[in-house]
Amino acid sequence: MQTAALVTGSSRGIGRAVALELARQGWDLCVNYHERADAAAETAQAVRALGRRAITVQADVSDRSAVGAMVERCQAELGEIGVLVNNAGVAGQALFQDVDDALWDRYFGVNLQGARNTVQAVLPAMLHEKRGSIVNISSIWGLRGASCEVTYSCTKAGIIALTRSLAMELAPSGIRVNCVAPGVIETDMVRVLGQETLDQLASDTPLGRLGQPEDIAHAAAFLASDKAGFITGQVLTVDGGFIG
Repeated sequence: MQTAALVTGSSRGIGRAVALELARQGWDLCVNYHERADAAAETAQAVRALGRRAITVQADVSDRSAVGAMVERCQAELGEIGVLVNNAGVAGQALFQDVDDALWDRYFGVNLQGARNTVQAVLPAMLHEKRGSIVNISSIWGLRGASCEVTYSCTKAGIIALTRSLAMELAPSGIRVNCVAPGVIETDMVRVLGQETLDQLASDTPLGRLGQPEDIAHAAAFLASDKAGFITGQVLTVDGGFIG
C-alpha cells in the first residue's frame, strides 16, 4: 500500500510548502535535504504537527547511490512511495561564455539527472502497484528561456521534456507524470536578487505580486492527488500571468 510521499529539496521554500500541503492531504513525508539538516528537521516537525509521520534523509540527488539508499529507507520506515515530487534544484546567473564545465555539470546533475535518479528509484514499487504520481518542478524559464540563465533554463526545459515523454510511457501502468512551471516565487533563491529587482519583477507580473511557495504547493498537491486522476503529461504554469 502506498502511504508515503518523497519531496526532494524539501527543507525550505517551495519544497517545504509542498511537503506540508501533501501532509494535509494525508501523506506521510520523506523530507530530503542536501545541507540544511536543521531546516529539514523543522519541516519534519511541522509535518508531524499535522498528524502525519515524517523522516529526514540527507542525499545529494545527483548521486544515484545516495538516492537509492534514501528511497530504501523511506520505504522501510514509511511504506511504499505513492507520490514523488522532484523539487531539488540549483540556480544562478552567469554569462554563457563564463559557464565552465563544473557549473554546467552541477546544474544538469542536480536539476535533471537528479530527477532521473529519483524516478528510477521509485518506479519499481509504482509499477508493482500500477499506480503513483510524479510531479516535476520546472520553471517558466524552461518554457521561455532567460538571459544569463542559459544553463538553468536548459535543465528546466529538459524537465518538461522528461515529464511529457515519461507520462506517455508510464500511462499504461497507471502512473501519472505532470509538471509545475513556477514563475517568480519569493524564496531564498530569488531574494538574493535584491529588493529593487524583486519590486520590478512584481511589477512585471500581471497579478502585481511575487508568487509564494504555497502557490506552487497547491498546484503540485493537486496534480499529485486523485482529483487530477485523468491528468497526465501536463505542464501547469503558475506565474501570475508573467509569460502570458
